[in-house]
Amino acid sequence: MKAITYTDYGAAADVLQLVELPTPDCGPGEVLVELAYSSVNPSDVKARLGTRADAPKPPFPAVIPHSDGAGRIVAVGDGVDASRIGQRVWIWNGQWKRLHGTCATHICLPAAQAVALPEPVSMEDGASLGIPGLTATQALFCGGDVAGKTVLVQGGAGSVGGLAVQLAAWGGAHVIATGRAADHARITGFGAHAVCDYAADDLATAILAANDGRPVDHIVEVEYGLNADVDAAVIAENGRIAAYGSAQNLRPEMPFYGLMFKAVTLQMLLIYILPEAERTAAITRLHQALSEGAVTVPVDGTYTLSESAAAQAAVEAGRRAGATLIDVTTG
Repeated sequence: MKAITYTDYGAAADVLQLVELPTPDCGPGEVLVELAYSSVNPSDVKARLGTRADAPKPPFPAVIPHSDGAGRIVAVGDGVDASRIGQRVWIWNGQWKRLHGTCATHICLPAAQAVALPEPVSMEDGASLGIPGLTATQALFCGGDVAGKTVLVQGGAGSVGGLAVQLAAWGGAHVIATGRAADHARITGFGAHAVCDYAADDLATAILAANDGRPVDHIVEVEYGLNADVDAAVIAENGRIAAYGSAQNLRPEMPFYGLMFKAVTLQMLLIYILPEAERTAAITRLHQALSEGAVTVPVDGTYTLSESAAAQAAVEAGRRAGATLIDVTTG
């Protein structure tokens, strides 16, 4: 099989290599997936740069990056129903604590991590369901249904934020989102009822005004450290803040009393370790929205396998307008 690997931390162009490797064999309980697409996430960039590890070298001799992807099952191991051969699937946790991720023509992994892709959903959309799709779903519905509630999505133009806006609208919420002025039309296209400029000095006032002066019930938060004060100002009593990121401020000051006197639930999300029952519920809900045509995954760019360094560099640069995909069948 063809695969992208790295043996040292560093810049994408310096450490990512296209190599030929033996196609893996299935062990008991595993499936072999012939991949169509691999999706690049910010976590893949951080892993390759070594910013998530204290060690001077990667945890494995040669890492095949990326957790997300989609393809077809071509072989199964003992204990897996042979009827799954030929099934279209999407992958979660492809490279989480494992040597081999999805940036290759094939991946072998536990059968549960290859989820049957609903027939109306394309392989391109399926390739981004693992991290962005499940994060958006869990961040939105971790407190239950959102019908009739007001949901604030901080960063509604991002991969997770854009999906959260679509899911919230599908779920029957009044959706307010934040974003750059240049992204407002796109976020509105996702289904947001109002969009506020996140750079505004009076952001909290603007958010409340977009909800007729009322506080919001639920916040999907991409940058908790930057937005902690705004979130505390606009959240309702007994509201919930679901934070999945704080990259620009890793040690934020928490407005403790502002949250405590509203009895706010502050929930941190790490989709890689989502308990099985919650993951199953999130997958079911996400599939329902996809099958009903309520959610699409915008694509910012598609690269060949040999262009994987350029794909990772695009994610590292930020300001994407959707998923970054690698067509592993080409290049």
